Amino acid sequence: FAAGTTDGPGAFDFTQGDTNGTAFWRAVRAFLHAPTAEQEACHSPKPILLDVGHMQTPYDWAPSIVEISILRAGSFAILCVPAEFTTMAGRRLRRAVADEVGQAWGPDLQLVIAGLTNTYASYVTTFEEYAQQRYEGGFTLFGPSTLDAYIQEFKALARAMVDGTETPPGPAPPDLVPRQWSLLPPVVVDAPGWGTPFGGVLEDVQPQVVRGKGVARALFQSACPRNELRTESSFLTVERRAPGSSEWVAVATDDAWETRFRWTRPETLSPTSHAEIEWVVPADAEPGVYRLGHAGDHKPLFGGVQPFQGYSSEFQVLPEPDETKNQPGHWWQEVVNSVYSVFSWRG
Repeated sequence: FAAGTTDGPGAFDFTQGDTNGTAFWRAVRAFLHAPTAEQEACHSPKPILLDVGHMQTPYDWAPSIVEISILRAGSFAILCVPAEFTTMAGRRLRRAVADEVGQAWGPDLQLVIAGLTNTYASYVTTFEEYAQQRYEGGFTLFGPSTLDAYIQEFKALARAMVDGTETPPGPAPPDLVPRQWSLLPPVVVDAPGWGTPFGGVLEDVQPQVVRGKGVARALFQSACPRNELRTESSFLTVERRAPGSSEWVAVATDDAWETRFRWTRPETLSPTSHAEIEWVVPADAEPGVYRLGHAGDHKPLFGGVQPFQGYSSEFQVLPEPDETKNQPGHWWQEVVNSVYSVFSWRG
């Protein structure tokens, strides 16, 4: 694995297909954590460089509990695996599951593999590919029988689904989030600028924007977005006032293609920060009255993180001038124009 791939070689003197290693790297391995003779035999012909299965400082270097699942809709089923399967390994897994279920899921059963689900357990190769000890075989963490283990468990899961029986959930993976290390310093404190609260507007929007051509932009007093990532909400909203009502309806958030959220600090070590909210008004935006909203969370020097929210002034989204020319006028405008044309002709 350390040798990299043919089109992306690794560093130092590692080479693909090496099943012996060198004295120097064996010494490095022994310094970190030397594998046992049983491990060496279990992973043969791989020369173990890092004994990740027994390296647990500051936490596990490799997962020891992985999750698998099958999602089925009629004659279509997804085999969810936590690793990268080689082409042939995937074929063998699909064939094994298909043979296990037979005609129970329909005569035109389609099986696909969804890799990297729930966790990451490196590569999975066939026994023959593992023996070659190229990149994929070297990165198969659980030995040459890894694929056979997956096939065994997937067949059992598929059989249980066919029979309608429950399967024991098995052990739960450990929660390592509280033990994570980070080289990124935590947020110490957020402070608003003089005279402007969090969420206050520093630079307001233009009063009118033409759809399809204009950009609505506002600058807000903000705080560090790392205080709360808002994965289930949004740092910004574009809201339209419902016609004939005081109710505001969100039409776009920070997951929309036409919105932008830019967070900056005026100075490197300043506790004050700004958020620029930008909406590139799409051509199909409904004309009307809009406003931009910014939401965030600030961290005081003492106490917990506190939310805030602010809005820009109202602005109008207008259609393009050519659009209004092509729209039919009132009936009385047509009459006036006709009368004017008649008198102009007689004159």
